[in-house]
Amino acid sequence: MANQTRTDLTGQTVELLQTMIRNQCVNDGTDESGFESRNASTLRQLLEGSGLDVQEWEPIAGRGSIVSRIEGWDPTAPSLCLMGHTDVVPVTPDGWSRDPFGGELVTDPVTGVDEVWGRGAVDMLNITSSMAVAFRHLADTGFRPKGDLIYFGVADEESGSAWGAEWFKNNQPDAIRADYVLTENGGLHGGSETSPTVSVNVGEKGISWRRLRVKGRPGHGSQPFRSDNALVKAAAVVQRLAEYRPPARFHELWTQQVAAMDIDEESKSIMTDPQKIDAWLDELPTEHGAGYFYSCTHTTFSPNVVASDSVMKNNVIPDQVDINVDIRMMPGDDEAEVEAHLNNALGDLADQIDVEVIMHHPASLSQTSTPLWDSLQKGVGNHFPNTRLSAQLIVGFTDSRVFREMGSTAYGAGLFSPDLSIADYGSRFHGNDERIDVESLRLSTQLWIDVARDLLG
Repeated sequence: MANQTRTDLTGQTVELLQTMIRNQCVNDGTDESGFESRNASTLRQLLEGSGLDVQEWEPIAGRGSIVSRIEGWDPTAPSLCLMGHTDVVPVTPDGWSRDPFGGELVTDPVTGVDEVWGRGAVDMLNITSSMAVAFRHLADTGFRPKGDLIYFGVADEESGSAWGAEWFKNNQPDAIRADYVLTENGGLHGGSETSPTVSVNVGEKGISWRRLRVKGRPGHGSQPFRSDNALVKAAAVVQRLAEYRPPARFHELWTQQVAAMDIDEESKSIMTDPQKIDAWLDELPTEHGAGYFYSCTHTTFSPNVVASDSVMKNNVIPDQVDINVDIRMMPGDDEAEVEAHLNNALGDLADQIDVEVIMHHPASLSQTSTPLWDSLQKGVGNHFPNTRLSAQLIVGFTDSRVFREMGSTAYGAGLFSPDLSIADYGSRFHGNDERIDVESLRLSTQLWIDVARDLLG
């Protein structure tokens, strides 16, 4: 009977994931995109089918989020929130082997592994759907937690959370407030054969997006000699940012991450030596993780968007160009450090640039000496008895930072199949042919049930 229940739950997770992919809640960063109310409606129907009360908020049209709660019987007991975002990033269909919004269940012809294909299958609708199915299962089976168990299906994570978690923090904090939070992204297998690990993301780098406005003088495109062309100047700014190499800095978690890697001791020694790591990274092939390792140990600058408030015309020398820069800060960096980095990178161009702060959140970190950590260890151990949790500092950002600002302990967790490699997972994250295997959906769904029962039961 237990096996049958697990099979039924996995099937429910697959079907919910397929539906959420097909809802096409694509967040391109504009207020008019996202359409997360589609996925909010899907989740509402699933949870209300078990008699659960579901509340929905829509700060602006189409950007809906839902919250449901199984109330605890002990008001002094800690609460747990299962949080998953419902939006996905844009996609270029030409790069895909299949319809990115088809939500197809496909058997790999080589491995025989069943996989759900589609944008969001990895980031993070797999977790959002498995959490929802686990939450409903707990309600269906009469689970009475000591502390509140909350499900939060949230919009707008992919573009900074203004209409999602940030909005709730500023407008409806009590609806989502929890002592403990589980969200993306962890659950990948690593370590060695004798000391296997599963990752749990306990912290993330800071995020400090900037808009750099480059000014020039307008003129006729037929006379470029000695002109003050804002686009030419912007090209130099982009090049300097791309070439800027701040010194390596190590967080305490970096040493732990390196120690758990299945690599030779000489490489481990170099990776924890700030005087040697940069030269080593220069020689490391990209497919061996050079980009990821660099981001783990440096504040990074990525100029990703060029735009202008002025009409760009082919025969007019532009007088203003904006460059949006994605800056990811190491723990300890603040806004003054970001400004110093930009001044160092831009050199003599720095005083010719107007800088606007788009978003700024410092790095955040949750401690591991908690009952939630212990419950996660037990949950993973139910499936992989010799595997221990490995604390990770991620280089991206999640809604965890918002909950940490509210005082919560927040982890990025999950439990994937050991056959899903870190490299494959990483390539599918915001990439082409995004897909997740059914076994990973089964394991994650069961993990949320096990953790909730152990922590709150």
